[in-house]
Amino acid sequence: MFEDHSETIRDIVAEAGLLGEDQIEELWETHIATGKSFADALTDSDLVSREQLLQTIAAHQRVPYYPPENISIDPSLAHVLKPEQAHKYAIVPVAADPNKITFLAKDPLNFSIIDDLSFLLQRDIELAVTDPDRVHDFIVQCYGEVRSSLEDFIHEIEGLGGLGSDASDSELAGAASQAPIVRFVDLVLQEAVKAKASDIHFEPFEDQFRIRYRIDGALFEMAPPPKSLAGAVIARVKVMSSLNIAEKRIPQDGRIKTIVGGRPIDLRVSTLPTQFGESVVLRILDKGVVNLDLENLSMQEEIMEGIRELVNRPNGIFIVTGPTGSGKTTTLYSALREVNVVDTKILTAEDPVEYEIEGIMQVQINHQVGLTFASALRSFLRQDPDTIMVGEIRDLETAQIAVQASLTGHVVLSTLHTNDAPGAVTRLIDMGLEPYLIAASLEGVLGQRLLRSVCKGCRTPYEPDQNVVNMLGVDPVEIADKQFYYGRGCSECNRTGYKGRQGLFELMLINDRLRDLVTNKAPTLMLKQCAIENGMRTLRDDGLRCIFDGRTTIEEVLKYT
Repeated sequence: MFEDHSETIRDIVAEAGLLGEDQIEELWETHIATGKSFADALTDSDLVSREQLLQTIAAHQRVPYYPPENISIDPSLAHVLKPEQAHKYAIVPVAADPNKITFLAKDPLNFSIIDDLSFLLQRDIELAVTDPDRVHDFIVQCYGEVRSSLEDFIHEIEGLGGLGSDASDSELAGAASQAPIVRFVDLVLQEAVKAKASDIHFEPFEDQFRIRYRIDGALFEMAPPPKSLAGAVIARVKVMSSLNIAEKRIPQDGRIKTIVGGRPIDLRVSTLPTQFGESVVLRILDKGVVNLDLENLSMQEEIMEGIRELVNRPNGIFIVTGPTGSGKTTTLYSALREVNVVDTKILTAEDPVEYEIEGIMQVQINHQVGLTFASALRSFLRQDPDTIMVGEIRDLETAQIAVQASLTGHVVLSTLHTNDAPGAVTRLIDMGLEPYLIAASLEGVLGQRLLRSVCKGCRTPYEPDQNVVNMLGVDPVEIADKQFYYGRGCSECNRTGYKGRQGLFELMLINDRLRDLVTNKAPTLMLKQCAIENGMRTLRDDGLRCIFDGRTTIEEVLKYT
């Protein structure tokens, strides 16, 4: 509840005198440590009831509070908004006079909604307070469900005139502001967020314009809009992200901040010139679906405790490794939450800053002005930090400064792209870092993968083919009494058999024996064998645990390990 307004809620509670300073401080530490919103931490504590908190917020904002059981929506007010606007802003009209319209809002503290609607409706806007969990029900009652398919809307816009590849800047700008194009792009974003997609791909080809969502790591194609609208749709996305719509020869990067379902959503935008037009990819950064807490990463207890112990050491380097999109940044953010307390100074250098975390100083890398990982890290050492996070160790200079920082009393967290945890050592040596420096500074490496989880709605036990079992490399005697599962496919999982994702992890803790091997440039295989003898469970072992727990399939584990 009110995830993005924790500081505001804290100030409102303090000003209203609902709790004492010590109680507020204790709840704030719970909010920081668990990732819960301050409002949820407050109501979960039973110190303040949900209704009492909502009434206090309404009184502070000088707006009405509507108990949900007493609300009756007047259908005659529905005309003031289009259905897509009601769903986008998560609001529903509850009262109106000639000068002002009052809306029930899922997020009454989001003042950008007031700015947008004041401009759109040319009326004064008031956002009243009610239970935010009930607002969606009132919207559906008034406007119906949001369109479940884009196909109908695509038929509506097929008659729009398209743009040729030689369209002028003014024609592009005009097409991008056409109401049907604006509605279409908004609807694509709404559908993607609703489906919990991580990326949206706009892909122009010679004969078609394809739009695909990446959900749980796999791409799904939506009904394609007419090819003639590719230029207008891509121009709309570029306008939203403040990119140069006339520049189509070079890649561009931008960012969109918008509202979907009543809550703010960040989108990272990347354009790429291709043979048939610009390919655009939007990475969806939705804090509402990412819980930055080690407890929610489906890792084994001993790995979780190992990470906590590593990030709480007085110095040393902790590296998370894995391919692109394996959740490395999420793991690092979750690890930082463990040490994000008042008496610790934390600095991060990221490219880009994906999630804003209270209490942490985050720096956006900007190569155009010379702000690289290496230069940021060098400046960090003059800022008196306790813990430093570097988004990625990409070159020797960054690696050397990270080592220097760790040897002068700082904890350094970072990522590398390698296949497994032991491979991180070889990668650092390949960069040119001296083995004795790696041995002196490296404290632990976490290797990880993200794989799809079996859908709980259609999970079914079965007897796997013996050849597939043999590929796992396990003793048949060990699995004689084990149960295997797969997803049959249902409406919950789009007939894929999978819904959601989870991590596989292997944690290599550096001890004296491993330090000797590192100093002597031992091969990765020898490092891996030593780590296993020291108790490291490999990614494959962790995958077997997930198979036997019924959380994933043999095929997924074989694919990723």
